[in-house]
Amino acid sequence: MPEATTVADLLALDRPIVAGHAGGDQSWPHSTMFAFREAARARVDVLEMDVQLTEDGVLVVQHDDTVDRTTERRGAVGDLTLEELQALDNAYWWSDEWSSRDQPADAYLWRGVRTGDVEPPPTYTSDDFRIETFRSVAETFPNHVLDIEIKVPGVVGDPDDMAFAVEGARVLAEEIEALGRTDSVLVVSFNDAVIKAFRDFAPNVATSPSVEELLAWFFGTGEFDEQDVVAQVPPDYDGIEVLTPGIIERVQGEDLEVWVWPNDAANQENAAFYLDVAQLGLDGIIAGHPEIAVQVYRNNGYYG
Repeated sequence: MPEATTVADLLALDRPIVAGHAGGDQSWPHSTMFAFREAARARVDVLEMDVQLTEDGVLVVQHDDTVDRTTERRGAVGDLTLEELQALDNAYWWSDEWSSRDQPADAYLWRGVRTGDVEPPPTYTSDDFRIETFRSVAETFPNHVLDIEIKVPGVVGDPDDMAFAVEGARVLAEEIEALGRTDSVLVVSFNDAVIKAFRDFAPNVATSPSVEELLAWFFGTGEFDEQDVVAQVPPDYDGIEVLTPGIIERVQGEDLEVWVWPNDAANQENAAFYLDVAQLGLDGIIAGHPEIAVQVYRNNGYYG
């Protein structure tokens, strides 16, 4: 059982929180149930994930708008049905050098588990290595706060792709309500129109500002929405250093927490960077190695 089961309780914790990015994509296969289960076993506070719609209108946990980077197939998620997507091996390209494709065949540790060619790890099944539905993940982890990013497939700005993303926002809002998760999820989209649409669909769900909203606030031309409770930021954005004391104090002065998502895996997905985040006074890390982040914070006295 995680220490906090609602967003309100999570924000009340007097320590940096740890979210598993896509379950912990630097430690386990991206966005698989296997990764989410391992992250939960590591006692993360939050499970972070991305969602989008399939061709037949099912909300799935998937980061890229294609299946190219994680599976043996190529193609757009929005052009494939749930049945087609779940037949794929979602750990096909994962290795300790994720997301390199030039490793020896035996470096792809869980390739073939999904298709039955390789025995799954103890306590797991082949289904734990497929593309999963949002509903299934939410039901499997009823006590974890979920940090959910709504993805915009295809070309940002294309009317059809935008409409598809807004429909995904509507479906997500309906599922959150149906699952009774309105107080235990945090929703974000990089896209301004999509997160605004979601807020209209779900006015009682906590959100994070879009990139456009963050920039408008930064330059003094906009304000955060009343549903916003956490700003999710990279260490730097388009030449702007984000993790400065002045910016951190400004955001936290707006009664928002600051969670960091590393955007340079080679230099930031490690114990030293995770500790730096805490020592800077930031409120959370969305970690690719969440088990390392939890251990670092425990070893340095951030847990009671």
